[in-house]
Amino acid sequence: MASEHHEGGSGPVAAPQDGTAATAATPDPKTAAAIAAAEAAGPQNGETVRVDSWIWAVRLIKTRSLGATACRGGHVRVNGERVKPAYALRVGDEVRLRHEGRERVVVVKRLIRKRVGAPVAVQCYVDNSPPPPPREAVAPAGVRDRGAGRPTKRDRREMDRLRGLEGLSSSRRDAGSRP
Repeated sequence: MASEHHEGGSGPVAAPQDGTAATAATPDPKTAAAIAAAEAAGPQNGETVRVDSWIWAVRLIKTRSLGATACRGGHVRVNGERVKPAYALRVGDEVRLRHEGRERVVVVKRLIRKRVGAPVAVQCYVDNSPPPPPREAVAPAGVRDRGAGRPTKRDRREMDRLRGLEGLSSSRRDAGSRP
């Protein structure tokens, strides 16, 4: 009889008694509302979305123009093919994006045109990216005593050597000797 009561469309028909699967399947109300708004603003049945617009909308890159530039530079591949910014993306396509020294591999789950918040954006793709490389332990810049003044040339070279920037100091020397 409980299932007859829910036929009007308000709420799920068969909810588990323990509540564990229901909470895992349904996101919080704010995220659910944002997903509904993104779907409403997205393409209708059978329509497609530009790849540069989609990678911007799901927050893989910061600006749409960076997405278009990445496509033109050959850093975006869809199903193994280099694509132009206006390539029509479909659900199920695999998008490979090389950006900021990292390769992202995502499979399109949902097409959206407008940029959405991070919790909603994550639900628009399946991330198959390799883990990011470990951050290199960068030696801290030489901490100088207060009032010690500017570092000397010898101090600068020593700091560059500690940071692993030995080649940079020689290029500085070359750049400074040019007329």
